Amino acid sequence: MKWVGGLGWHIPRTTYGGGVSSGQMIDWDMAVTTGVRWARPGPQVSLAEARRTVAELREFAAAVQGPVRQVTGLVSPETAGRIAVVDRPGWIRANVDGFRVVLEPLTQQLRERAGAWPAAGSLLGSVGSRMTGMQMGLILAYLASRVLGQYELFLPPDGRHRPGGAADSGSFGTSDGGSFGASDGGSFGASDGGSFGRLTLVAPNIVMVERELGVKSRDFRLWVCLHEEAHRTQFTAVPWLRGYVQGQISDFLLASDLDPAALFERLRATAEVVSGIVRGGSDGSESLIEAIQNPRQRAVLDRLTAVMTLVEGHGDYVMDAAGPQIVPSAEEIRARFAARRRSVGRFEQAFRRLLGIDLKLKQYAQGAHFVRAVVSDVGMTGFNKVWTSPDTLPSRSEIVDPKSWVNRVIGPDASAAGPNGSAGPNGSAGPGGPGPGGPGPAGPAGRHGPPAGPG
Repeated sequence: MKWVGGLGWHIPRTTYGGGVSSGQMIDWDMAVTTGVRWARPGPQVSLAEARRTVAELREFAAAVQGPVRQVTGLVSPETAGRIAVVDRPGWIRANVDGFRVVLEPLTQQLRERAGAWPAAGSLLGSVGSRMTGMQMGLILAYLASRVLGQYELFLPPDGRHRPGGAADSGSFGTSDGGSFGASDGGSFGASDGGSFGRLTLVAPNIVMVERELGVKSRDFRLWVCLHEEAHRTQFTAVPWLRGYVQGQISDFLLASDLDPAALFERLRATAEVVSGIVRGGSDGSESLIEAIQNPRQRAVLDRLTAVMTLVEGHGDYVMDAAGPQIVPSAEEIRARFAARRRSVGRFEQAFRRLLGIDLKLKQYAQGAHFVRAVVSDVGMTGFNKVWTSPDTLPSRSEIVDPKSWVNRVIGPDASAAGPNGSAGPNGSAGPGGPGPGGPGPAGPAGRHGPPAGPG
């Protein structure tokens, strides 16, 4: 049997609201249709194995919450976070919904600024929105077979999907028509209007990778859940972080050049990057998103890259710190996983560079180095000062020079006492770490997980 239909949670066939409104620049339904159509089928599994996989992933995602809290010293106000176990089409639909939550409020502002933009409802506007939707769908189809899990920051409004109805039965359709309920009783959106996100695990990809690596299923699944739970803890224990990330994404998009001459220059730079990557002459230091940005966007992207490097590296640190306690083969998994990342072919390498995935992988290494260096220098309580406010986040230059962040945020004499800071009693954060009502004002992207990797 193949992984088909909805797994764990039922996600409707269309994005919330459906259709293409007069103000849309992206045909969201076209993105879903294209992505689902071109997504590769998942691995062959029996119905019993599918059921067991869903149950284990839900169990493990809940089981790692304690170890993550112990390592990080961060306490989430969510006693039991929402968990979704999905297949590839379900992942695509969920991501389109997330993009829509972030992007749709900005489209009208962009329209108002762009006098030459095709009129709403015009033929050119409709064709353009469908082409954009198709492009988004093709990229998501590529990624759908590579992402193991992610913490979804941006969910549709709560009213769209409520527990208790037929749509919430959580069916997993198999090739013989079998199905089973897997609902955990949680709603698709948060009951408070979406202040919290959702931990999502892509079951067929997890099964596929653990088979390819030849590692123990139980250990690999716990290992993946550790990383995703670290992200859930970050964004729920630090109340301003989600808003800050969304704000940076909005600033980046609203700083777009809509002048035709500026757009032409960005397209020329894009063509040079694509040409260099295809020839194999690029060093992978620039992706498409970097090629098309203007100076204002570059400043925003620097801040966004810094915070995402921090959260990805922090997730990697948690995997390594908590892993040996609950994942006996963690070191073996890490080694085989790293070898798998390096073994991709030339076409795959080129496509990864175009999408910026190689830069994403660099975030893991740089971010993890930053976290390890700071914790070694001033302890976990000292490191947790990073979550105090946007002002205490590291810059891109500080990510590669952890000592400069320590000097700026904690003080030049902080390391003299050694790394004696630790989490407070009962796993709560010490003086510098946010607890359930952590400090900081109310504030991308909000998706974690490189292809074939926990995010």
